[in-house]
Amino acid sequence: MRDDVPFDAHWRDSARPARFFIVDYRAMFPLVLALFHITQMTFIIAGVAVVFFCALERYGFTVTVFWRWLRSTIAGPLRVSRPWWMRERKEYRDPT
Repeated sequence: MRDDVPFDAHWRDSARPARFFIVDYRAMFPLVLALFHITQMTFIIAGVAVVFFCALERYGFTVTVFWRWLRSTIAGPLRVSRPWWMRERKEYRDPT
């Protein structure tokens, strides 16, 4: 702990994400699931998932941000839309 920070300022760390050693807690979730079904394949899948989540964290992404980035990359830069005042209005007639 730094010398200039008061000893009772432990609440300052409350916004930081939880970690298991150096790995973010979200990356360890697949390993916890693999412990419920102990086979070699589930540990391999969980290990790949941990490496994937660690790589996301290394590049500054969270899972939510990564999915948004992936969705916008797949959709492309062009957004086709029309404002509400330029849309065609559908006229509904009474069937009688």
